[in-house]
Amino acid sequence: MKIEKAAGRATIHAPNEEELAQINRFALEPLSAEQVFTFSVNACDDQIDRDFEQFTPQALDGLAKLFVGKPMLFDHAWSAHYQTARVYRAEVVEDGAVRRLRLDLYMLANPDTEGIRQAILGGILREVSVGCAMAKATCSICGNSYYECGHSRGKRYAGKQCTVLLEDPVDAYELSFVAVPAQKEAGVVKCASAHLLPDDDEAAENDNRAKALERARARLELCKKKINI
Repeated sequence: MKIEKAAGRATIHAPNEEELAQINRFALEPLSAEQVFTFSVNACDDQIDRDFEQFTPQALDGLAKLFVGKPMLFDHAWSAHYQTARVYRAEVVEDGAVRRLRLDLYMLANPDTEGIRQAILGGILREVSVGCAMAKATCSICGNSYYECGHSRGKRYAGKQCTVLLEDPVDAYELSFVAVPAQKEAGVVKCASAHLLPDDDEAAENDNRAKALERARARLELCKKKINI
């Protein structure tokens, strides 16, 4: 089951020697601190979202292992043209009762990325969304697969609200800059693979991916015009 979930904002920081060593695991030639631009994001958490779904704490731990080395894109458009950064470190952090997946990323600090870096620094690019695959979507009411039970997310049964627990991550695809998460297309977009849902949903997934690619192209062209990427 493919998951795309909007979440936190980006913050920037300078890499220390340990972080630079982690970054250089992915570089063919060693990079210096002056050659990279690093930033962090709160990628997702274990709270119930607006679609009445939530990652379990164990799922976040699994995602932290899977996201290291994965690329950052725009609007979940699966094209190398939109690769703008890479995850070099991931960890689950606790903020009170909330557990969050924090991802640290780097991009090259050169003229080609100047527009993107300025957009991050200026707060234009800050909302993000993760793309990953989860093996299980469990109903909180009956404990069975949500796609096989008769309960409906958001509804209450005997005073208990039905939510979908996202469990057992099997892959992490990418992280993307998206628009404001409150907007429909920049919030939570979910679809499943053919072995989990009917063929109609597989077609919907392909259609969603094509639309995301079209949105990413339009957004990138707009960025080029406005911030000289």
